[in-house]
Amino acid sequence: MAKGNGTPLTDELYAYMLGHNPPLDPVQRMLVEVTHTRLPLVAGKQVAEEQGPLLAFLVRLTGARRVVEIGTFTGLSALSMAQALPPDGTLLTCDVREEWTEYARAGWAKAGVSDRIELRIAPAIDTLRSLPGGPHIDMAFIDADKDNYVAYWDELVPRMRPGGLLVVDNVFYHGGVTDPGASGLAAAIRDFNDHLTADERVDSVMVPVADGLTLARRR
Repeated sequence: MAKGNGTPLTDELYAYMLGHNPPLDPVQRMLVEVTHTRLPLVAGKQVAEEQGPLLAFLVRLTGARRVVEIGTFTGLSALSMAQALPPDGTLLTCDVREEWTEYARAGWAKAGVSDRIELRIAPAIDTLRSLPGGPHIDMAFIDADKDNYVAYWDELVPRMRPGGLLVVDNVFYHGGVTDPGASGLAAAIRDFNDHLTADERVDSVMVPVADGLTLARRR
């Protein structure tokens, strides 16, 4: 089976790509630097640099006004999406770690978008179950604890408006999803990918962005 055009993503090509994408603004760059400086052991939880502009682009493309994010960390993805929202737009983001999200709050305030973002510190599944049950979400981004992806998905899909977009990160799980003997989180992501693919409520496509990204449109 052919595998695309076979172009390897070298360091030089990656830098070229970033140079032809919208650059991170000063606050976004600050969040990247603060994350890698103060939280080096977990900095890999932050979305890749190219994902911020992509998420902002998708917010604008879909005309989203109501966005839900599962997994805040230090707030780069939420900031990118909030900045792309219209003035009446809102973003609900979920996390359980105050020590990480304090950097997020500082960044959002510096960027002037705190009024668009609601952060809930609680298990995300509880937050999702507290939301209205009918379709009202325009866009959702899942990037949190991998063993709960199926649960998050099943709570989000019924709440997405027709045409709403779900974006799911880390669907490659560092390549672990192709291992027949995968266990733990790699197996959880593989099971989630199968669950999503079989879901007739959505149309979806998986693309090799960062650690794998799936885009799904609610039918």
